[in-house]
Amino acid sequence: MSQIKNNNDMCTASTISTGIVYHQAAAQIQWLCDVFGFERRTIIWGDGNTIIHAHLTFGNGSIMISSAVIGLEPILCKSPKDVGGIGTVEIIVYVQEVDAHYHHAKGKGADIIVDIEDKPYGGRSYCCKDPEGHVWVFSSYNPWM
Repeated sequence: MSQIKNNNDMCTASTISTGIVYHQAAAQIQWLCDVFGFERRTIIWGDGNTIIHAHLTFGNGSIMISSAVIGLEPILCKSPKDVGGIGTVEIIVYVQEVDAHYHHAKGKGADIIVDIEDKPYGGRSYCCKDPEGHVWVFSSYNPWM
């Protein structure tokens, strides 16, 4: 098996997308679109208003969502609601107009846990939690630029 020496050895069209489980996935999809500005691309419904798979986009990035009771997710992944409200990762989203995004999200009731601020490494960012406790960071700092 050959070893990848650096990122240039990988396909340049590759991107990373996170998968998130929610107990109230349908409501969370609506919330993510209204408050953060995500757009629905695909939603595959299951029984009892569950989400088997949803794909939401934000710029050229995306997230995948499923209900916390579908398939292997209850075994492999947990919602912060399942582990005492503690997030296990930060979901970081790069936005050009972070101040406008912050004011919109705050105005829509997002739970701001770190107020918007300038960062010593460049850019501005803020941190919030969604209604099920996932931690989101919105930042103007883009390490690819």
